[in-house]
Amino acid sequence: MRKVLSFLIVSLAIFSLNAVEFETIEELNGHNIGVQTAVLYEELIQDRVPDSTFQYYTMPNDMILALQSGKVDAYLIEEVSYGVQKKNHPELTVLEEPAGYINATCIIGNNERQDRLLSELNAFIAESHANGLLAELYDYWIADFDPVNDTCDIGGFTGENGIISVAVEGGYEPFSFISNGHISGFDVDFICRFARAYGYTPEFYEVPFEAIAPGVESGKYDIGMNIVVSEERNETGTLSDVYYSTPIRLVIMGDEESSVGFFEQLMQSFEKTFIRESRWKLFLQGAGITILITLTSIVAGTVLGFLVFILCRKGSRVANSVTNFFLWLIHGMPTVLLLMILYYIVFGSSTLSGTWVSVVGFSLMFACFMIDMLRVGCNAIGRGQFEASRALGYSDNQSFFRIILPQAAQHFLPIYRNDVITLIKETSVVGYIAVLDLTKISDLVRSRTYEAFFPLIVTAIMYFVISALLTRVVKMIEHAIDPKRRKKDKILKGIKEWE
Repeated sequence: MRKVLSFLIVSLAIFSLNAVEFETIEELNGHNIGVQTAVLYEELIQDRVPDSTFQYYTMPNDMILALQSGKVDAYLIEEVSYGVQKKNHPELTVLEEPAGYINATCIIGNNERQDRLLSELNAFIAESHANGLLAELYDYWIADFDPVNDTCDIGGFTGENGIISVAVEGGYEPFSFISNGHISGFDVDFICRFARAYGYTPEFYEVPFEAIAPGVESGKYDIGMNIVVSEERNETGTLSDVYYSTPIRLVIMGDEESSVGFFEQLMQSFEKTFIRESRWKLFLQGAGITILITLTSIVAGTVLGFLVFILCRKGSRVANSVTNFFLWLIHGMPTVLLLMILYYIVFGSSTLSGTWVSVVGFSLMFACFMIDMLRVGCNAIGRGQFEASRALGYSDNQSFFRIILPQAAQHFLPIYRNDVITLIKETSVVGYIAVLDLTKISDLVRSRTYEAFFPLIVTAIMYFVISALLTRVVKMIEHAIDPKRRKKDKILKGIKEWE
């Protein structure tokens, strides 16, 4: 009984500590404050909360979860986005004083169309301010936003002046989000109207916010949306005129409690995650992309790694030096960095999609794994077996493929199986280069539903299923080539008859 009372007292103490109420920005000094990566909102209050720690999040929705769980005591967000969040989470509230005000612009790609697009976009922004179009878009998408019924017309383009690639976040209501399987929102509607007015056809790419500016500045995208104006960005990037302004709010926990029961909340979460707008199709689409990248990369990487190993097998100094350099380079590079270098630099001026750039990147990674595995497996087989096979009349290639390789496979196939699983998990970062894989789809759905349980759990289960299926295939291959299961006539096939 005494232990129970102690536990209750400690719990109440912890709750009381977490239930701190804030009324001014200065009262947040020394507390944890959440902010989305690369938006620069923290600069508005840094001098007023010098002892606070800023924690950075990729998705705005993740900051809500961090606030609810006590990881942060407040977070910074645009007032217009807070309005959408408040509809889904009535328990949220804001400090009366805004943290500051920001102006949002478009960043123009560093390519041959930069000057023309900048001039046309600035003219369109000025005209839209004058004729009330931006005010109309603000009312529709922000003041009176209906996340269920509001849609964006993404058709009617003449395209006589070509295609423009537009980078948007894709998971930030009401600016850009996935609705009924299509991109929608304030930023999307604005660019679609611009494209129709100036004869372009827009192609939208959903990328993490922090990757928009680097992608545009490398010339991969023509336009990046919703870039906050700052002195540093004015120096390094080509920014358009301002197309909207908004206060920045500090969101904290309020006192309002949900009257919905646990099981009712669970059913609502399931309905929003999978049934509404047929979002289960998005998960299948994302799983398909993940499987495509994984399978193609495994096959291509295995073939490439095997061919490179064969070239290096006989000890060519040049071939081995080049191979070792690339092994060192790729093994020492984080996966995200490798993909971004390939997407924004190596293939920056090409039209190769993010999916196939991912295949190239992961194929190179898996080829490196394959080379290392073959080296380890073949070195485990004694040199005497190779010499004995040659003495029995086998050629060099016959000795390798019929004697050495089948035995080496027993050493490296368990590692191969683990690397297949590793590759599946590594593909979860392809969202950084505008690929709508399973993880990215989960993020986009979470950004719409403001729910974390079902999107994350189902995504984890789907990764487990994919891993289990591919692991089973590798085990079947391992079983089929086991030398101990080969028949005697198969082993002796190819030996020359001695007279």
